[in-house]
Amino acid sequence: MTEGGTTTRGHAGGAARHWEPGTHILWRYRENGGARIHIARPVTVVRDDSELLAVWMAPGTQCVRPVLADGTPVHREPLATRYTKPRTVQKDRWFGTGVLKLARPGEPWSVWLFWEPGWRFKNWYVNLEEPLVRWAGGVDSEDHFLDISVQPDGGWHWRDEDEFAQAQRDGLMDPALARRVREAGRAAVAVIDAWGSPFSDGWENWRPDPSWAVPSLPQDWDRTAAHASP
Repeated sequence: MTEGGTTTRGHAGGAARHWEPGTHILWRYRENGGARIHIARPVTVVRDDSELLAVWMAPGTQCVRPVLADGTPVHREPLATRYTKPRTVQKDRWFGTGVLKLARPGEPWSVWLFWEPGWRFKNWYVNLEEPLVRWAGGVDSEDHFLDISVQPDGGWHWRDEDEFAQAQRDGLMDPALARRVREAGRAAVAVIDAWGSPFSDGWENWRPDPSWAVPSLPQDWDRTAAHASP
């Protein structure tokens, strides 16, 4: 999936080392406690090098998201049964403003930027997750439930602590992993408090190239990937 650009050097197994700006790739998440891909989002590469992967998810992008087996959106299910009821996936579209996602190699979180209509900057969002693993068509991770919302003035607060606790009760996260996630969260907070990169890098003033097309969702969005090093 490399419309809009070409990959540069490659790893064994065909996984890209770096992608050119404008390349279309997939940003995917595995289901918690399983191997199946349950979130897939086509994105456009903004920057990709040894220090940072930056991608743009445009408004109207067709994505794949998890739902309960009866089609109920996950967030509408009471927390006590949210992670135990059978699930499936469905295609949908991202109808909000676009999202800029930033990830540094090996780091157990990514930073997302959100805007209000008219490009009024809204907030940063730190998504705690497994470090991204690259493959020929994109990057894969696993979400860790706990997140951090960061306001334009630098204030921050934890998000989804109730989901983080419920995931542990339901066996989707053992105590060792939960400790690592908390440690990652504290490390991210230290970066926020010091106003380090990427918060200090001016990404809130970035704008997408108006010539970029919205990436399409490939039919084989859930294909097994030959992973390379992060």
